[in-house]
Amino acid sequence: MNESLTPRYNEQGLVPVIVQDHQTREVLMMAWMNTRAFELTRQTGQAHFWSRSRQALWLKGETSGHFMNVVEIRIDCDEDTLLLLVQPAGPACHTGHNSCFYRQYDWIGDQ
Repeated sequence: MNESLTPRYNEQGLVPVIVQDHQTREVLMMAWMNTRAFELTRQTGQAHFWSRSRQALWLKGETSGHFMNVVEIRIDCDEDTLLLLVQPAGPACHTGHNSCFYRQYDWIGDQ
């Protein structure tokens, strides 16, 4: 990893994070990080996020036991979005689904 890369945080001091299973490449969830969550994730190897609703840091899996062990951190070309490749220790979604993206819209466009 290029240590000199720094995420560009938005006006609220947050950067969006896509979390993906490093083996299956399934997109598991999307969350937000502030600088402290990013630092803790890099230091511990466990995914930490910023909860906008609770206005607090949270360690993914702290209450459920479904931790996200970080294998790799990537940053996009604009340096304003992070991708975490993880080894999940259980479902990512609070509903018990492997991914938070388990629902699908019916397609409405030209068919």
